[in-house]
Amino acid sequence: MYEDKTLICKECGEEFIFTAGEQEFYDAKGFVNEPQRCKNCRDQRKAASRGEREMYTATCASCGQEAKVPFKPREDRPVYCSDCFAKMKEEA
Repeated sequence: MYEDKTLICKECGEEFIFTAGEQEFYDAKGFVNEPQRCKNCRDQRKAASRGEREMYTATCASCGQEAKVPFKPREDRPVYCSDCFAKMKEEA
């Protein structure tokens, strides 16, 4: 029923694929317009509209290195750097 479509991003002019799965999702949500921007340009637009996030400095509970996190660390919860956090997710 749905087939992948190649669209042109109105922001950067690059081609991107509007997959059959994405089309099915759009239809299920009742969206009538196809996307106008590629994923990269959509993500950049969202980030720009959100504004700058405040980052906090913490010490990684695993390796002890400094970590920057987008939330205020609490004393009762461990904080991990991105490398240690990724390792923990892989092991789980």
